Amino acid sequence: MQKDEKLHRRSVFLKELAQRHGFLSSGIAKAGFLEEDAPRLESWLNKGYHGQMTYMERNFDLRLDPTKLVLGAKSVISLLFNYYPSETVAFKQDQFKISKYAYGKDYHEVIKKKLRALFCDLQQEFGEIEGRVFVDSAPILEKSWAQKSGLGWVAKNANLISKQKGSFFFLAEIILDLEFEYDHPVTTDHCGSCTACIDACPTQAIVAPNVIDGSRCISYFTIELKDAIPSSFKGMFDDWAFGCDTCQDVCPWNRFSKAHSEPLFDANSELLELDSRDWIEMTEETFSRVFKKSAVKRTKYAGFKRNIDFLKK
Repeated sequence: MQKDEKLHRRSVFLKELAQRHGFLSSGIAKAGFLEEDAPRLESWLNKGYHGQMTYMERNFDLRLDPTKLVLGAKSVISLLFNYYPSETVAFKQDQFKISKYAYGKDYHEVIKKKLRALFCDLQQEFGEIEGRVFVDSAPILEKSWAQKSGLGWVAKNANLISKQKGSFFFLAEIILDLEFEYDHPVTTDHCGSCTACIDACPTQAIVAPNVIDGSRCISYFTIELKDAIPSSFKGMFDDWAFGCDTCQDVCPWNRFSKAHSEPLFDANSELLELDSRDWIEMTEETFSRVFKKSAVKRTKYAGFKRNIDFLKK
């Protein structure tokens, strides 16, 4: 069998296997230095758009070169995992809001388990291969690799968007020392003249197309920021207590989003029954029960209470 045919079959096998493990889509790019991303990342950091997320300043070289994360790496496999909830999921009218990705069990645990199972199957098929799996847990420019893998383009709200699937999905990667047939990158920006996300951002965090001032983003304030939320932003959060989906909710491409089929991402009934008074009066015990194994626990009870207090009228 010729090499090209062998690599093609290898790629087809991988993508079919990824689907069987529940992933929405997968794409493959040749591992190497992200030359075009280096000046963009440096400029973003120099402007202080990362706020207190000092971890973004570390491992600059690792972020740009996956061969430094996995020695001998030849391929970066990018995978999408759907988290868009069913239409039946709706919070009460007067309730505070959390991002859709945090409705159910923490995605890090759910997807990491699936990635490890997928990698084990690859090892069974291809023998002695070395690699690592990642889901929002390492210095990787995930959206850049997904775009290079043909899965979508980085939109004006700096999210990866797929023409067929929208943007309500998690990104994950497998970096390994095995060659594949590589996908063509998406080079066309399909946002066109649309500015829906820019116009809708409650805190004007989208400072230019594809550029987010993270230090103004509601997700940053409600999750990453450890200090008090600046009073100058009072009344601008549109009831978001953890994260924010506004720029995705208004995106026309998300009319193609379909409900996920992962039960672990379903919101528990107790969460859906809470009203604004329940949120305001929530005890640490209730917080621990309602958000057990949820990504919301990342902010801890004190941080969540700070967010709710900030939102109170």
